[in-house]
Amino acid sequence: MLFGKIDYINLAPFHVFLKQNLKSAQLKQSIEYKKSYPSDLNRKFKRRHIDAAFISSIESRRGNFRCLSAGIVAKKEIQSVLVKKGGYKEDSHSATSNALAKVLGIDGEVIIGDKALKLYCEDHELYIDLAKEWYKKTKTPFVFARFCMVRNCKFYRSLIQKFLKTNVKVPQYVLHGYTKRSGVKCKDIKAYLKLVSYTIDTKSAKSLKLFLKESR
Repeated sequence: MLFGKIDYINLAPFHVFLKQNLKSAQLKQSIEYKKSYPSDLNRKFKRRHIDAAFISSIESRRGNFRCLSAGIVAKKEIQSVLVKKGGYKEDSHSATSNALAKVLGIDGEVIIGDKALKLYCEDHELYIDLAKEWYKKTKTPFVFARFCMVRNCKFYRSLIQKFLKTNVKVPQYVLHGYTKRSGVKCKDIKAYLKLVSYTIDTKSAKSLKLFLKESR
């Protein structure tokens, strides 16, 4: 089994959950081997180089695969998907974020991930939080990614169901590891993770459907 790992802070609870619940050392190694950024995982998933991954929402509507009611959901804001005012520039790592900026009619440089979170924490007034703007417009959470799978579906479905029912606490040593790598302070990481949900509920599903319609 090959799982594609998005190596961003927003999935830290899921990665901790996997380490605590996966028994196979080989599977744990495969997850580390296949880690990358969203757009690269989208390509690997389409080519069946990986079995499952959190796939960008805009890409999850295309292809012969299954998606679960789990993903990366911004409740009201996200702080790690931003637009810097100025000349237009897409972020090559995320098709969904680029499409969201267009849907919202916001011009500027799109920045995502841990880099964006660090910039936001340093001076949030310089940036526009795209999830926050979506919430202002629709009063619904924004779904940035969905958990999708092409093989070993029974295993992944069981794994995700268990994850959604588990209250995962990210250990201090893991937080320090992300701080060392990203430059984002532990207290800011803790506050940030409270903005993220992993369940695509009825309201989130409605939001996703609206976004996919408007981004065509």
